[in-house]
Amino acid sequence: MLLGEYGGRSEAAAGGFNAALHGVPVPGEPAGDGAGLAALRGEALVLKSLGLAKPLIARMARRATSHGTTIEEELLASGHVEEAAYYGALARLAGLAFVDTIPDGAVVDSPGLDSQLTRPCCVRLHDKARPPLTLIAPQARRIDHLLSSLSRHPALRQSLAIATPSTIRQAVWKTGAERRARATVSRLFEESPAFSARTVLTGHQGFWAGVALSGTFAFLLIVPALAAVLLHLALSLLYLAALCLRLAALVHGHRTARKRPAQPPALAIEGALPVYSVMVALYREAEIAPQLLAALDRLDWPRSRLDIKLVCEADDTETLSAIRALKPPRHIEIVEVPPMTPRTKPKALGYALPGVRGDYVAIFDAEDRPHPDQLKEAYHTFRAAPEDIVCLQAPLVIANMHESFTSALFALEYAALFRRMLPVLARYRMPLPLGGTSNHFRTGPLRAVGGWDPFNVTEDADLGMRLYRFGYRSATIRRQTLEDAPTTTGVWLGQRTRWFKGWLQTWLVMMRDPRRTIDEMGLAAFATFQLLIGGMLISALSHPLIIVFLVSSCMAMLQKPAEAIGAFEAALFVIDLTNIFGSYAAFVALGLTTMTAHEQRLIGCRWMGVPLYWMMTSFAAWKAVIELRCKPFFWNKTPHQPRRATDSAESREGRQQAGEPQLSGTVAT
Repeated sequence: MLLGEYGGRSEAAAGGFNAALHGVPVPGEPAGDGAGLAALRGEALVLKSLGLAKPLIARMARRATSHGTTIEEELLASGHVEEAAYYGALARLAGLAFVDTIPDGAVVDSPGLDSQLTRPCCVRLHDKARPPLTLIAPQARRIDHLLSSLSRHPALRQSLAIATPSTIRQAVWKTGAERRARATVSRLFEESPAFSARTVLTGHQGFWAGVALSGTFAFLLIVPALAAVLLHLALSLLYLAALCLRLAALVHGHRTARKRPAQPPALAIEGALPVYSVMVALYREAEIAPQLLAALDRLDWPRSRLDIKLVCEADDTETLSAIRALKPPRHIEIVEVPPMTPRTKPKALGYALPGVRGDYVAIFDAEDRPHPDQLKEAYHTFRAAPEDIVCLQAPLVIANMHESFTSALFALEYAALFRRMLPVLARYRMPLPLGGTSNHFRTGPLRAVGGWDPFNVTEDADLGMRLYRFGYRSATIRRQTLEDAPTTTGVWLGQRTRWFKGWLQTWLVMMRDPRRTIDEMGLAAFATFQLLIGGMLISALSHPLIIVFLVSSCMAMLQKPAEAIGAFEAALFVIDLTNIFGSYAAFVALGLTTMTAHEQRLIGCRWMGVPLYWMMTSFAAWKAVIELRCKPFFWNKTPHQPRRATDSAESREGRQQAGEPQLSGTVAT
């Protein structure tokens, strides 16, 4: 819409607006009450003076009262008026210059400048050739105060000009880029070094690791038979403990699932709403940009209350160009991260965090297709939950499980984790190793614990544990996010190696001071952490060795008469047998019992390849150990491709099955 003439306001116009706005309530005030309705009408009159039509203003006013915003916010979010045209019109109304671009270097950096990232209202420009100029982004409801000040102090016109909030925000991002990037990299390490993975092994940990390895090798050399038996026993018992956790999740999760309705309840949004932020870190994602913007556009949350950050590396020109070519709407902001090591997703998210405007913030990946109602469910859950619930994890559902053996087993693994294991842990208020996407946070506590560790390559698991140590808790929601699994072994191996490396980092950070960790978490939560992260690492690393133990025990027993087999030897054999086949069975059962009938058909008989999949997992774990030594902060980027047309149809059919308690029904993807 083009803005028309900017004539003065008249009594007739005011009367017309009173009629147009008649019956529109103001949030928090009785209908017809003074201050709120007067402010709404005053704002409407200003917009009328800018040449906007009364029906449009009345429509935006109804949205404003429904969402707890202003008419101006709704108008700009609707796309009916371009931001530059609107603020240019305000500048002409005020008799001030309009500045559409801010030259590089015109804004002087300072830590306080970052406040303009969330509330961009004013910034000062410095030019050697002229006195400083203050740029402001006035609000329509307060324009009368500006006009009054200019009338009383005409000299202010020489030092004031108007710019759009976006222009101010872009200048602030550029001005403080290097300082902000350095702070992002160093803040957690400098303020809370005990929580930072920047130091891979502390001196204390390195000493005891050396003692343990040296002692083990010496023991194997001096008394190899006894050492082998003790090592066998220790690994088998640790493996068995991890299996028991999976079995407990299977039993308790099944009981809980039977009590839950097949579909989550419908959600309605009423009353004033908070700003909800969404952050997506992108790197080399030009191909997937159209799909991402389409998925974000389907989120059911008022655009005037939505703050989306697409966080890109500043030197990733291909992705930046692809996004800009799509002309994203005003509520989507591109944040450019200066190229600085470590080049990791958590560093990118941490860099953008100071600019987050929302009371809540959600994290998605570039290939994600979140359920349109996911933000609403998270908001309702946060409102109903205790204040210590500061993070919610949505389930991740693999949409391309039919494409390959790797994607099928990946889907089985995700179903077990997100639809069974995490909900059970959340129910008992245990620590959650978060997934790297579809996390929803209360923004304040997220900032209070230091945000993401830029040096941890599984920042999600690390943050989940750190939140717990600070006394916060996490929970789960039911509306899912669709994403695609790697379909080739090479891509899967790179991703899984990074995950294992990050889990190793997380375990080492948590074990720097075990006594302190126990004091902060409690003994039960600490034991759960050991079974979750430590048990997973031990299971993966020792899996080939457990198979060797089983085979060697079997061969030894076959060569003896039955009466010569001792009770200890028989018990150890039974434990090994239970560990191997029980782990396979628990893995398959956890996944398949949470899947819909359609998903089970897509998996087919490929679940029988679990032994091979676990050997692949073990290889990735050992590769991660080597990589932790050689390149601990290297981020092995997982490439993404736009989904194929068949994926949406197959996923949609699967989600229409009513038997899956964790999924939430049909989603247009």
